[in-house]
Amino acid sequence: MNAACTQVSIINLGCARNLVDAQIMLGRLRRKGCLLTKPQQARILIVNTCCFIETARQEAIDTILDVLELKKGGHVSKVILAGCLVERYGRELCAELKDVDALVGVPIFIKDRRLDQVPLTPRHYAYLKICEGCYNSCSYCIIPKLKGRLASRTIPSLVEEMRVLDGRGVREVNLIGQDVSAYGIDCDSRLNLVSLLEALTNAAGNISWIRLLYLFPTRITDDLLDTVATQERICKYIDLPLQHINNRILKAMNRPMAADMIKRLIDKIRVKIPGVCLRSSFIVGFPGETDQDFEELVKFIRDVRFDRLGAFMYSREEGTVAYRLEGQIPAEVKQARYDTLMKEQQTISLDLNRRLTGQTLRVLIDEISSEQENLFIGRTQSDAPEVDGQVFVTSRRRLQPGDFVDVRITDTSEYDLNGVME
Repeated sequence: MNAACTQVSIINLGCARNLVDAQIMLGRLRRKGCLLTKPQQARILIVNTCCFIETARQEAIDTILDVLELKKGGHVSKVILAGCLVERYGRELCAELKDVDALVGVPIFIKDRRLDQVPLTPRHYAYLKICEGCYNSCSYCIIPKLKGRLASRTIPSLVEEMRVLDGRGVREVNLIGQDVSAYGIDCDSRLNLVSLLEALTNAAGNISWIRLLYLFPTRITDDLLDTVATQERICKYIDLPLQHINNRILKAMNRPMAADMIKRLIDKIRVKIPGVCLRSSFIVGFPGETDQDFEELVKFIRDVRFDRLGAFMYSREEGTVAYRLEGQIPAEVKQARYDTLMKEQQTISLDLNRRLTGQTLRVLIDEISSEQENLFIGRTQSDAPEVDGQVFVTSRRRLQPGDFVDVRITDTSEYDLNGVME
């Protein structure tokens, strides 16, 4: 794309990793002289796609078709597709969608320097992608085929970006990658997540929260837990996707940690990091999962009482090992199991939240409510942006996004809290 383009915008779909890719694309376009604008005002519109599971693919296709309708109506001159869907199905998209002007796939990952980005997050928080690709070989996952093997960014490039974010007024940085616990294992043996965290906390300046998103259980070391526990800036938040607890299902998923090891790890985390927020995610309806296997999973969740929990219905992805497994589960059974699991977690979450009533918590303000005067919306250290709960804060003082305030919790619901600024 040349510098003659005037109005360009991007519609980003999928996860925070995609969001960083979109920010980098916009940074490159800005350097080329393009005028960046909102999607409804753009003449050139980029759709940055996701295709991790079936629902993501459907969302991408629906969005592309909507954008192509805008082109037919003369509202958009050019439509460009980018991201994982293009990487996986580029040939088919080229054959089926004749009105698409270009397909560009997944951006090349740059390891050794900071790239200019156009922020797509609110001013006070950001995502910092520390690695790309995946070192794991989970049988249900298509990511390694789309993003390749693990590639870690250098510490100097990440420290430079951290300082840029601090200078921009960011107060919370979320470290992301397919598996941030694998950071550095593709490089020098002395390079690991602990050494990166030490460098980033030293460069943080006014950044108060550093959050780790996605830690593979077998790579959670004592050194990492000690670092999280003792470094004031690092959120006491462990994102530990476990996927299941039944040993036979874990083996079929090619997950290397058995049930007894998982339970010991959870106990260790809670001992080493008092008051830790423990988040996990699980897959229901994996091929061969019996009613008994599912009940084992429900009991495990009931016993452990995760602070935060997400669930996904297994998506059969062509090109994965699990695609060929026997015992595929009917859609209605997967839906029923998903509903049961989330209802169980809803009960747990409500009880855990009720125990916070009367406590005073540190809250980062995200936005000003448009529905009620003196009402502001924020998050605690236990809530990652976009995926976890919120705190609805009543304050006589006018607050701004990025403010940290102490809030006394007065009421709770299943996932959110209500409170008054102290």
